[in-house]
Amino acid sequence: MVGSCNVDLVVRGATLPRPGETIVGEDVVRLPGGKGANQAVAAATLGAQVSLLAAVGRDETGEFMIASLRAHGVDVGHVQRSDRPTGTAFITLDQNGQNQIVVAPGANADLSLEGIDLGGFDVVVAQMEISATVVADAANRSKRFILNVAPAGPVAPAVLNQCAVVIANEIEIELFDVAQLADCIVTLGARGAVHYQKGREVLRVGAPRVEVVDTVGAGDVFCAAYAVQLARHASADNALRFAVTAGALATRGVGAQGALPTEKEVHEWLARAS
Repeated sequence: MVGSCNVDLVVRGATLPRPGETIVGEDVVRLPGGKGANQAVAAATLGAQVSLLAAVGRDETGEFMIASLRAHGVDVGHVQRSDRPTGTAFITLDQNGQNQIVVAPGANADLSLEGIDLGGFDVVVAQMEISATVVADAANRSKRFILNVAPAGPVAPAVLNQCAVVIANEIEIELFDVAQLADCIVTLGARGAVHYQKGREVLRVGAPRVEVVDTVGAGDVFCAAYAVQLARHASADNALRFAVTAGALATRGVGAQGALPTEKEVHEWLARAS
């Protein structure tokens, strides 16, 4: 995984505030997060061997993040140190688990892939919480590259052409022409996901019904699960079904890493649906 490593500061309220509105929420909770870290931990929980290429600050928050990654079995040998503070995400949740997020990148902006051999990894996954230069470098030097275009932003056509798969949600995909993407997966939240090839829908999978506590990080678990299946040479059908189920199960706990499913759990849910 190549991506961000943030601490999440989470507060829950009855509703999400409207512009200019102040609401009273519950106590703030500090949780590990960042799309790169979330996807790395999710993939490790699903049984994959995972390295995270990221940057954190020389602060207590950085130590907190590295300890959390190690505890989940992620190789942190490529996690770099920056003089900037560790990235922080400020997350507001409502009683239905919907969220609003503002991210302060901090140390993530200093991530570099110089001197790192990406060719030794079966699959490399990156997101858009790091610099576009790093994303382009990862795409250029990876055997199989997955780009999760979150948060949405411009991506050079050369980078998109090097992607084995582009993953986006319904909002993020509005910035792209699906017909120009060889393989693209659009996640639909509780409605599952759709796989497109050059703009043509080739597969649609619905999500299992679960009791949703928090939707933060569900997309990251989906990306991690799909990458794990790609590395294991699963069929497109099986990979999408596995990823959709994993993403749904991730909504059952608080925080981006609060309800990470194991491979066994995902297969048990898939067996019930068959």
